[in-house]
Amino acid sequence: MPPTLLTLAVWGACLIVLGVVIYFFWQIIGRVGIVALPVAVAFLLTALLYPVTGRLRRRMRPIYATWLTVLLFFAVIAGIGFLIGIRANAEAPRLVDQIDKTSREVQTWLINGPFHLKESQITGVIDELTKQLVERRGQITGTVITGAAAVVEVLAGIVLLLFVTFFFLKDGDRIWNWFLRAFGGAAPHVDRAGRSAWRTLSHYVQGTVAISAIHGVVIGATLAVLRVPLWAPLAVLVFIASFIPIVGILFAGTVATLVTFGSQGWVPAAIFVGVLIVEQQLENHVLQPLIVGRAVDFHPLAIILVLGVGGVIAGIAGAAVAVPVAAVIYRVLQELLRREPPPPVGEPPQSPPLHPQGAEPPERSTPKPSESVEAVSPHRNG
Repeated sequence: MPPTLLTLAVWGACLIVLGVVIYFFWQIIGRVGIVALPVAVAFLLTALLYPVTGRLRRRMRPIYATWLTVLLFFAVIAGIGFLIGIRANAEAPRLVDQIDKTSREVQTWLINGPFHLKESQITGVIDELTKQLVERRGQITGTVITGAAAVVEVLAGIVLLLFVTFFFLKDGDRIWNWFLRAFGGAAPHVDRAGRSAWRTLSHYVQGTVAISAIHGVVIGATLAVLRVPLWAPLAVLVFIASFIPIVGILFAGTVATLVTFGSQGWVPAAIFVGVLIVEQQLENHVLQPLIVGRAVDFHPLAIILVLGVGGVIAGIAGAAVAVPVAAVIYRVLQELLRREPPPPVGEPPQSPPLHPQGAEPPERSTPKPSESVEAVSPHRNG
């Protein structure tokens, strides 16, 4: 058999076995998806909050540091929700009035503008849309009922997410040490790969949060200057959507543009789109390479493909976690396939590590007469 064909056959067999293992592993994850997804999100949340817990641990016990971190997190979430609620309650009526006014202006422009449409044509389109909504009322009702069951699952997932995050923050190092015991002599190798993956995940999550915060602040300030209603909820929407690379900011930016156009008209909407484009270019060429680029080190085409695969497999949630999961797998494979270089020829191996702190050094035994120092000298024996 030709050596090339034999090599391809071996690689093909290995890939088939690996594909079967991944398939069954994915089937198991699909069966316990209500548990797997909260655990995956808990890893991301732990990577974000662990620096706070680590600093607090220097001044108090781990249990107190963990509780204080969780309480601070809840305080931030509650403050943001309170701000959104106040702004939405105060500005929602004004938004409805402004959208109604803009829709009448657009209708007048369509009739008297370059298109010269007839009022009956516009009315027919509106009536057709209303008819379609009435005909699909049963489907919409079924979707709402299904959504109610999904809400219960989401609430259960959030409770599990909080519990897992709490114990990851409190006992993460103990859980990792317990996990390493299963690898025996390979534990140092696995430990190195795991720590590299954790650094990659931490840098990605913290960098993504920083970039998302910049997006939210810039977009929120722009909408506030343009006097767009509901600017605070839209800024939060941009912040959350920015966690999905490329696709998220496009979706949130489109929603904010439509609200700006519906409430303020063409000129403010065009200004907002210009600010959005400039800010997006700043992210792609400055923020991403400086903050997240070193942690992920993926080409934009690779990111788009990973997002597509994650979205096909697990929807929006899969697209949100696809990039960090791919980056972690990439780092783990790098470390597992890397081999330590052998020591240079002719040099003695490195001395063993020192004895643990606080332990007595081992007693030096007196060499036997037959074990002469000269007999093992590297200079004499080459």
